[in-house]
Amino acid sequence: MEIERKFLIKELPDLGQYKYVEIEQGYLSTSPVVRIRRKNDAYILTYKGSGLMAREEIEAPLTKEAYEHLLEKIDGYPITKRRYLIPLDPYTIELDVFSGHMEGLVMAEVEFPSLEEANSFTPPEWFGEDVTGDRRYHNSNMIFGNPLS
Repeated sequence: MEIERKFLIKELPDLGQYKYVEIEQGYLSTSPVVRIRRKNDAYILTYKGSGLMAREEIEAPLTKEAYEHLLEKIDGYPITKRRYLIPLDPYTIELDVFSGHMEGLVMAEVEFPSLEEANSFTPPEWFGEDVTGDRRYHNSNMIFGNPLS
């Protein structure tokens, strides 16, 4: 089960001190969500169930060749982003700085072990609007356009 909240960002922290990964992902289906992802040199196939804050998530490894083959079959545009990993004890903020057709969007995700913790989370001051319940900010809905446009 994946439990996460998503936020727009008012003000970026100094990102130079944090580790990051380069991500490219595409969607073979958006209902149900079937996603392929390249995360640095790892390749993953993901199924996600329905839901906004909490939903089932199953991952399986892919080879580079399988990923490249499936990438030719995705709907819409691939999503590209740099994901910074920012510690916020006891959590990790995954700060996504988008590029490509999503240039200009910066969004943070925080995953939680329970709905109770997700609902009681107080975001840092530099977080902006909570967009967890706004489907426009789900990656599977951003394959055709930028929600900021």
